[in-house]
Amino acid sequence: MPRPTRRTVVPIDTTLLIAEAFDQAQVTELRHSVTSCAHAVGLRGQRLDDFVLAVNELLTNAVRHGGGRGWLRLWRQPGRLVCEVADHGRGISSRRLDDRSRPAPDTAGGWGLWLARELSDAMDVETGPAGTTVRIGMPLAPALDAGERAPD
Repeated sequence: MPRPTRRTVVPIDTTLLIAEAFDQAQVTELRHSVTSCAHAVGLRGQRLDDFVLAVNELLTNAVRHGGGRGWLRLWRQPGRLVCEVADHGRGISSRRLDDRSRPAPDTAGGWGLWLARELSDAMDVETGPAGTTVRIGMPLAPALDAGERAPD
């Protein structure tokens, strides 16, 4: 009688909230999904608005400058919400990445990365000729005790 084959079981990562490819047609729907998930894990008020605006800027950049499409992953870590947007564009120049100054008010473009950096707690960028991956994070409020209400 043959021996049963051993299988490796990899647990599903329950902290992954969204993993989705997108193009221009999905940006609005994906932004709404990010808003719902971020709210569900505890982001509220201005922190929620800031995080969603930062994600929207990354989505828009991926469509405009990253080949017309991208990939979004949103997950929860202990005490933190993280969003990663990747594209297959030509990358971002080191001069552009190193420039942390606020764009001039009358500038039509160039606000996306600056806003994402300003509105999130942390931002990491990996870029090259095969594409760009931007990861932003926002701290979550500590879990509430039973009976407490989250601030709005």
